[in-house]
Amino acid sequence: MDCETRLSPTRRSLLLSGAAFAAWAYIPKFARAADARDPRLVVIILRGALDGLATVAPIGDPDYAGLHGSIALAKDGPNAAIMLDPFFGLHPAMPEFARMYRDKKAAVVHAVATSYRERSHFDGQDTLESGFPGPGRVQSGWLNRAIAALPRGERVSSGLAIGPTTPLVLRGAAPTVGWAPVNLPTAADDTAARLIELYRHQDPALAVALSQGLQLDKLATGEMAKPAPGAKVTAMQQIARGAARVMAADDGPRVAALAFDGWDTHAQEGGPVGRLAQLLGGLDNALAEFESGLGAHWRDTVIVVATEFGRTARINGTSGTDHGTGTVALLAGGAVAGGRVIANWPGLRPADLYESRDLAPTTDLRAILKGVLHDHLGLGERVLADSVFPDSAMVRPAKGLVA
Repeated sequence: MDCETRLSPTRRSLLLSGAAFAAWAYIPKFARAADARDPRLVVIILRGALDGLATVAPIGDPDYAGLHGSIALAKDGPNAAIMLDPFFGLHPAMPEFARMYRDKKAAVVHAVATSYRERSHFDGQDTLESGFPGPGRVQSGWLNRAIAALPRGERVSSGLAIGPTTPLVLRGAAPTVGWAPVNLPTAADDTAARLIELYRHQDPALAVALSQGLQLDKLATGEMAKPAPGAKVTAMQQIARGAARVMAADDGPRVAALAFDGWDTHAQEGGPVGRLAQLLGGLDNALAEFESGLGAHWRDTVIVVATEFGRTARINGTSGTDHGTGTVALLAGGAVAGGRVIANWPGLRPADLYESRDLAPTTDLRAILKGVLHDHLGLGERVLADSVFPDSAMVRPAKGLVA
């Protein structure tokens, strides 16, 4: 089933007809850099733990097919995997990502994980988004701290939180502006103006927020192309389309974070078709929406797709997979040095599995995130180790991820 972000209308969301944001948020004006680079960074969190062995299958590993059984991908036959190289095959539900990969604008990092080694969704997501070595340390996220660490005057001085609540990864001292699609009728301009004037006297802070939110929502939803008759636009597509429009604006935020739920595939996961295929298809369409919506800014964009941990190498008795460890991270965007699977492959023999059940992680996800922040946004290694990802000096930024 498609991953849906369901929203409950609130007083502000009803007033703003689709804009949800913090009253202190703002959208600053930016000056264009001398070298004409205008970087965008999008972080997509897949909550529930993505099956990396099903997303990018190690078809060349002789132990893979036996472990993944009925849901294993194959290089030929009906619904065959899209081979990225002689060893790894991409899930057939992701043709747009495959195209980006062929164009060297997408890459895969395999056998990757955070430093967390237990299997609690809550603690795994906390570790992933906080950027600390373990859960329960802080109430701010590494992406917000990265924005705060940028020199004053940089174009990237606020973040865009996409969804009904700000993800932990983007919470903190740096300002954020939020947007979430809601299925509510849009107020006429004169009605909106009256509401702003009303709240200017009764609730000035809300009046400012209301005005900003209406402007933001117009950016996100204005002049959207209507789907063709019979075409289905998934929640992931709708969210990505609106976010891309906001980030494409000259005075829009350059950094964004969003989360898609529903990746906890304990039962009936499906192989090339089924539940996971539908989820991956929604993600694939969302990536394509960012590409088309960002337009010329796509060339300066990096999208990072990450999840809290992987899933077991062996399927369970309900044709699903349980909580695991190693998984994949995906990179997409015009600024990505793509066309490759980055992996120190550990193997899937029983002796190679982590705790005899999981894909063993060989790459620390923080190295990938640090590499993107260093090469794409220009953050130094010291601030990355001290402020953005505290207690991580031993994890060096991965090099060469950005073209």
